[in-house]
Amino acid sequence: QVQLVESGGGLVQAGGSLRLSCTASGRTDSNPRMGWFRQTPGEGRDIVATITWRGTTYYADSVKGRFTVSRDNAKNTMYLQMNSLKPEDTAVYYCAATKNAVEVRYDYWGQGTQVTVSS
Repeated sequence: QVQLVESGGGLVQAGGSLRLSCTASGRTDSNPRMGWFRQTPGEGRDIVATITWRGTTYYADSVKGRFTVSRDNAKNTMYLQMNSLKPEDTAVYYCAATKNAVEVRYDYWGQGTQVTVSS
């Protein structure tokens, strides 16, 4: 079992930056794929960015060039650097992890952190 805790959300003006962190605890030796997702009220949970244990990344088109996902495997922590934020980036951001490097389904989720971008 893996527990995920996000931090770093908050209120920022459009054009500003925030850095989210996600720290994993529990069984963290399975080299899982990790990802960031976001959700707005009444909408589904959308993928933002993912990163494999080896550092291969994927970004949604809406955040390419503005967001950067990274991870420090020694610290069991994943980050999301968000620059040039837009009001449409406002959402609850969730951290997620798969069970291992092979799985593609995200079985573990954090509690979410609110990001609000004012215009």
